[in-house]
Amino acid sequence: MDQITKKKVEVQFLNASRAILLKIEALFCRFTGMRPGLVLTVTALLVSADAEAQVSTFSFLQTDVSARAAGLNGSFVSMEDDPNLIFYNPAGLATLSAPRASVGYMKHLLDVNFGSGSYAQEWEGVGTVGIGITYIDYGSFTETDASSNVLGTFGASEFSLVGGVGTAVDDETFVGANLKFIYSSIAEYRSSGLALDLGGLYRIPSEGITVGASILNLGRQLSTYAGVQESLPLDVAVGVTKRPEHLPVYLNLDFHRLNENASSLGDRLSAFTFGAEFLVSESVRLRLGYSNQQRKELSLGTAVGLAGFSIGGGFQFQQYLLDYSFNSYGTIGGLHRISLGMSL
Repeated sequence: MDQITKKKVEVQFLNASRAILLKIEALFCRFTGMRPGLVLTVTALLVSADAEAQVSTFSFLQTDVSARAAGLNGSFVSMEDDPNLIFYNPAGLATLSAPRASVGYMKHLLDVNFGSGSYAQEWEGVGTVGIGITYIDYGSFTETDASSNVLGTFGASEFSLVGGVGTAVDDETFVGANLKFIYSSIAEYRSSGLALDLGGLYRIPSEGITVGASILNLGRQLSTYAGVQESLPLDVAVGVTKRPEHLPVYLNLDFHRLNENASSLGDRLSAFTFGAEFLVSESVRLRLGYSNQQRKELSLGTAVGLAGFSIGGGFQFQQYLLDYSFNSYGTIGGLHRISLGMSL
């Protein structure tokens, strides 16, 4: 799909979702007394993004956020009852059974630090409202001139701040939307962006199936690095969760990057992830995951190892939930994550 065709798809998606967003805005304005018009302003801004932009920026937005989602290797689009769904599918916020908060931390490769936080609760008359933040610090670097003379040091970091709402259309259908502000800095250079996330979730209780779909990072840069306009890492994803009858496990299959160019249907569906969450007991869960795209990207000749695979687990004590995950990068190493969740 070329960039102009992609833009047409984005505009069509926005038009199809506009009625939902306007309904959510109307409920919010009626509850808060604010004047309407926010959705129209935001969508107009996003649609005006440069269709010729070829290079993606803010790639940290593609990093898995919570240890639970990372243990399933990103197979999270159709999951329920987790505040971190604000980063994967805002419609899932509407499935929260109680107000919940979560904080997470990951030590990335080369001493890069990544942190996150989320909170969501039901807001009467509006839906389930959530906020989330992700932050990545790349550390300190040595600054030199063209002759390799040391001039000092500089830092680099990025963060995103997201606010969203999920609402129930009926007992089986949920929709949601996020507004996201993104900021990046490298030394004295700065860049910012604004993005929209949209999502839907549909339950089939008789089959133990939940289907989810989301479009993430639909937006544009507000300010650029050195005047170079770049596109955001747009991701259209579809996922399904199945709870087999009489088996204590949730099986997830997600397809990511469905918006990206592909020469065949097989290539378009190659960026899939699979995850399994086993309910060992009421308080203990174990997780396995696999990312096909990650495994391909991390293949170094014949040295693949366990690249693309993940493991994890969670332990609940009263209102607290502690999660851990490990994602293998093959011969490069791996990433450890921890998350602490709380029901409030």
